[in-house]
Amino acid sequence: MSTPITLDHDPATVLRPADAGYDAARSVFNAMIDRRPAAIVRCRDAGDVARGIALARTHDLALSVRGGGHNVAGTAVCDGGVMLDLSAMRDVHIDPVARTAVAGPGCLLGDLDRTTGAHGLATPLGVMSGTGIAGLTLGGGLGWLNGRHGLACDNLVAAEVVTADGAVRRVDADHHPDLLWGLRGGGGNLGVVTAFTYRLHPVDTVLAGGLSWPWAAARDVLRRHDDLLATAPDEIATAVSFTRDPEAGPVVSIAVCWSGDPAAGERVLAPLRSVATPTVDAVAPTSFVAWQSAPDAGYPLGRRHYWKSGYLRELTDDAITALLDLVPHIPSAASGVGMQALRGAAARVPVDATAFPHRARQYDLLLLGQWDDPADDERNVAWGRRSFDALAPHLADAVYVNNLGAEGPDRVRAAYGPNHARLAGLKRTWDPDNVFRLNQNVAPARG
Repeated sequence: MSTPITLDHDPATVLRPADAGYDAARSVFNAMIDRRPAAIVRCRDAGDVARGIALARTHDLALSVRGGGHNVAGTAVCDGGVMLDLSAMRDVHIDPVARTAVAGPGCLLGDLDRTTGAHGLATPLGVMSGTGIAGLTLGGGLGWLNGRHGLACDNLVAAEVVTADGAVRRVDADHHPDLLWGLRGGGGNLGVVTAFTYRLHPVDTVLAGGLSWPWAAARDVLRRHDDLLATAPDEIATAVSFTRDPEAGPVVSIAVCWSGDPAAGERVLAPLRSVATPTVDAVAPTSFVAWQSAPDAGYPLGRRHYWKSGYLRELTDDAITALLDLVPHIPSAASGVGMQALRGAAARVPVDATAFPHRARQYDLLLLGQWDDPADDERNVAWGRRSFDALAPHLADAVYVNNLGAEGPDRVRAAYGPNHARLAGLKRTWDPDNVFRLNQNVAPARG
């Protein structure tokens, strides 16, 4: 039962459970999330956000924040509390001379990509256009330009932030630089960002697409790919995927994105193409905007999701065996195992330069379960847990915070590693009452 709230009930800005549009507003990417806020505040600007925070604090209610609603843990939606819905804040403003973009927190990657792409520019984001920029950036932001230009958070140069006291603050290198450090990977722990300012880079045509091989070649493909990444230029980004085709059986594929000269990219890819004859070779010049949206059809809204994740630092023979052994047992044709390479510029940033600490050449390994029927929940979740347990001996004690489900404080500590204590100190400064706790929460340091 919803907690009673005394407020001026304007359905244009506040939705209650009986209002039209309420169910749509509380729905998010992961269909397993079914929570019912007492009030959904539909924000148009930083002032609305400040009023929503005050509403939650006045009534001592939980507060959740929705940007794009893509987070697998569903922390955008709370039960019985106040949900700030930022999804309508989708304006994007480009300064092509300064090469910067200012984007609202409701923007999806596609909103920003299309606007920057019209100027032949881009900023590093994720890998599919339906992801929200806010959660992605605040958690790090691993994407197709990470080797050449770093993570999304590395390219966040300023922000407008509403802090727990309701103040609207300009944050950049000269104003609250400690807060900027925390926003670069620290999740939603320190405030609600109402505008993101990104550095842009010239990116237009890329050499991109997918390569697939017969399952018998999987071990050789993985080894050759790993060797290639050890010496390849920063311009290349890759993501290995393992799927189970209902008819053909297990498949190994590698998506590649080369953001430099196409002829040079063809030369770099030649060893990978020669390890065995690909059954699919769709690598070709394309616009970066088109490539960013290419995977979208594989992640439709309304599916149920269960993810497990960790960092694979070394691709040993035993790790390869463990990976290959679990793929034939994937229970859903929509599920898979992904290994996205973190490398180049993203790996060279000092560990303590941003809240995101995982600065090494490695694979972000994701067991991505997705399916449609609630009756299949148990077997899909069980596969994810069994598979993670089998891979755990080969994974670092670390995890990409954007891949975390509801996994507890120890996993949050693993997400921030050596930067956790500094984040907890910032939390004590900026949110001592832990108002922003419905996230992968870093509790305030004790005084």
